[in-house]
Amino acid sequence: MGIVRNSLLESGLGDPMQEYEVGGIDPRLLGRRIQEARKARGLTQQEVADALSLARTTVTALEKGERRVRPDEIIDMVGLFGRTVSDLVGSREPISDFAVQFRTAIGAAGSRQAQEDMSEAVREFQTLCEDYLYLENLNGSTLRQNYIPEYSINVTSPEDSAEDVASAERNRLGLGDGPVLNLREMLENDVAMRVFSMKLPSRVAGIFSYAQELGGCIAVNAQHPEERRRWSMAHEYGHFLTSRFHSEISILGVYRRVPVQERFADAFAGCFLMPAAGLRRRFNEMSRAAAGEVTMADVVRIADYYFVSIEAVTLRLEELRLLPGGTWDRLRDRGFRVREAQEQLGLSRRNDSDQLLPLRYQFLAIRSYEEGQLTEGELSRLLRVDRVSARRTVQRLTHTPHLCDEGDLESLSIDLTGSLLG
Repeated sequence: MGIVRNSLLESGLGDPMQEYEVGGIDPRLLGRRIQEARKARGLTQQEVADALSLARTTVTALEKGERRVRPDEIIDMVGLFGRTVSDLVGSREPISDFAVQFRTAIGAAGSRQAQEDMSEAVREFQTLCEDYLYLENLNGSTLRQNYIPEYSINVTSPEDSAEDVASAERNRLGLGDGPVLNLREMLENDVAMRVFSMKLPSRVAGIFSYAQELGGCIAVNAQHPEERRRWSMAHEYGHFLTSRFHSEISILGVYRRVPVQERFADAFAGCFLMPAAGLRRRFNEMSRAAAGEVTMADVVRIADYYFVSIEAVTLRLEELRLLPGGTWDRLRDRGFRVREAQEQLGLSRRNDSDQLLPLRYQFLAIRSYEEGQLTEGELSRLLRVDRVSARRTVQRLTHTPHLCDEGDLESLSIDLTGSLLG
């Protein structure tokens, strides 16, 4: 029986000398995982064979489970695929990979380097989603994916469909016609989606995928401004509502002729974040208060109220014919400075969560760690931080400072994951 011993803590593979029994895993299961990891990395069998100094027929046999994988080959594959040992030989069940779903979108990403960067981002996105499911299974706490059927859209006028779908979703979720205060939490808690804020190539705004095991999954670019991230979340949510079985990568400025689904998703984002009825009412209230005069300061305040960019709210007001067409173009040509306007009005920058991992994900990881299901090394890998930061995360999410009667501060333990029903 072959045993892999690994002490590469910086790779997040667990504690030193943690053991994985290669002979204890079904060769066919291991073969499928190797194939999925290879495809997710965008490699051919021949490229893997060349990198590992093997014959292509040997790689084929490994993926079919017809030939057992040696421990040293596992180590080589981990480095080649950018995976961990436990990803390949651990006890978790394999998930259908994203590689085939994203092939077209990645191919449209431009240069070879851009495609490689995009492939790497998709691979990490997939790993995050799989880790989330793994933690749910450890805790016996899976998302309740009671998803509604897809909405149909008018392909000749997707913008009109966007208004109807956004209104229907707001009614279904009980949002009324006001701003969505925390869009990410709403998507995670009320819709049961997995939302990550991760580093993506600069031109990539977001990624959406759906798989039966994982449900709806969204990644937005953590390097983009807060308003852009919210817009991207709503945009990807639009894809989920109307074409969830077609994974999608939103690349800024890539289309010469915008596809129907992209037109819908972008229009849906505006309609969902700035519902027509609420926006009209707020605009008209400001207009009446100023005897019919609406200034740019009013528009900036409306943008802050709905937590969207000034460009987005101006274009939406133009669309609703509350502002003259071309207003935003004229402001841009005059060099209108958004941040200066916000500062002059005393509007502080707001921060919709830019944490990589959903809060629920973090609590599941910590609960598994405290119950002895994860080592400290495994916890740090799942949280994507070093061990010191992992300990701080545990402390922050499980303890709170409390002023006792004597005036001293003490740390109270809090349990946000345990059952209250006995």
